[in-house]
Amino acid sequence: MLGMSNVSPSASGTPMAASPLTRAVLEIDDYSAGLGWDQPARLFALVDTARLRAQEPGLAAQLGLDDNESTATLTPVEQDEIPATTPLDEFLGTVAWPDAVVGCALTVERLMLPPSAETAVPKGLNESQLAQWVAEHPDRQEVRMTVAVLRDGARESALRLREKDSATEVLTGSTLVPGLAEALAATFEA
Repeated sequence: MLGMSNVSPSASGTPMAASPLTRAVLEIDDYSAGLGWDQPARLFALVDTARLRAQEPGLAAQLGLDDNESTATLTPVEQDEIPATTPLDEFLGTVAWPDAVVGCALTVERLMLPPSAETAVPKGLNESQLAQWVAEHPDRQEVRMTVAVLRDGARESALRLREKDSATEVLTGSTLVPGLAEALAATFEA
């Protein structure tokens, strides 16, 4: 596991009234934004901050959680890099989490078209041809999606458009990327 520095909600601009899952998603979005665009997908374990401090004080200190001033109740911990040669859905099918992980999150960049463009998609394209068609479409948007799920079924997402790359322009909601949320939820099924 690779550590990620913990950013307090007030320092990152995350709303203090937001749910712990929303705060974690926005913290991951903020972290990813700091790395810039054109990044590989990143997978995160979500762990209970108090439990982490009690059971893994060394790791908690490494993540900057050794004091009790952190108000975050969920701590994202970045996992090893996702193999670039493995399709994301296949990779997620191999993920299994230990009991200490209460949730997980994924951040991934994709090209997106407005709903109005769906009627213009040429028929009979294979996956590669469709990806090329989308990449060349004049109305395409680059988007970074951060999706998180908890074992109890709670979900949250954050979307950031490259053309509106600002924390104040991040859209959040529990149903923004349902397919990816389902794939992440499946990593908790035994």
